[in-house]
Amino acid sequence: MARTLTFNVFRYNPQAGETMPRMQTYTIDETASMTVFIALNRLREEQDPSLKFDFCCRAGICGACAMVINGRPCLACHTKTMDLPDEITLLPLPFFKCIGDLAVDTGVWFQDMNRKIESWVHTDKEFDPAAPEERMDNDTAEAVYELDRCIECGCCVAACGTARMREDFLGAVALNRIGRFVIDPRDKRTDKDYFDIIGTDQGIFGCMGLLACEDVCPKGLPLQDQLGFLRRKMGLHAFKRLFSGRK
Repeated sequence: MARTLTFNVFRYNPQAGETMPRMQTYTIDETASMTVFIALNRLREEQDPSLKFDFCCRAGICGACAMVINGRPCLACHTKTMDLPDEITLLPLPFFKCIGDLAVDTGVWFQDMNRKIESWVHTDKEFDPAAPEERMDNDTAEAVYELDRCIECGCCVAACGTARMREDFLGAVALNRIGRFVIDPRDKRTDKDYFDIIGTDQGIFGCMGLLACEDVCPKGLPLQDQLGFLRRKMGLHAFKRLFSGRK
């Protein structure tokens, strides 16, 4: 027999001049293989067309449908209702600006973050569109690809204790992005260049090591390994600079 699910959904529309957010309750009959994304679409189509949430790919690639489901940041399209209790509470991701209900603006934050860490390959080679693609050994290429799988959903930032306390913290997503360029042989930045970006409390030394970021990452990225790698690398650089007398 199909369950009847109760959804407690965060409602707030700042564009309409609402001053106080509220929770609204909906009920819906569960269907086979239902995800939270499917349930939200049915609620909007059948009960409340004013309900706001983001989605795009519906396949765990775009990261747009990230939200807090029963206290855990995750993707609505990847979360099956059969794995949840009868009562489900949906909240927008914390840390990011709320556009309306469950929809938040991650784009502006990620754009600023990528600008801060200079998220592009730094090289003095002039680009030649007619030249063959620069070769890379398989192990390095696979390591770069592994870190490039980030979909910038914002779950890791929303779950981060440091980010919740300080808005200037770069977060695991930025540190993972930096790690991708550190191992890329085409990027000519030095350890000093990277240290100037992340060798502060806003960067790798601000991480408290709670690792909630890795727990909630929908792509299963090795964030713990990356944070440890960068902390050792930046710590070693700081040690060498201290005893060499360089500023």
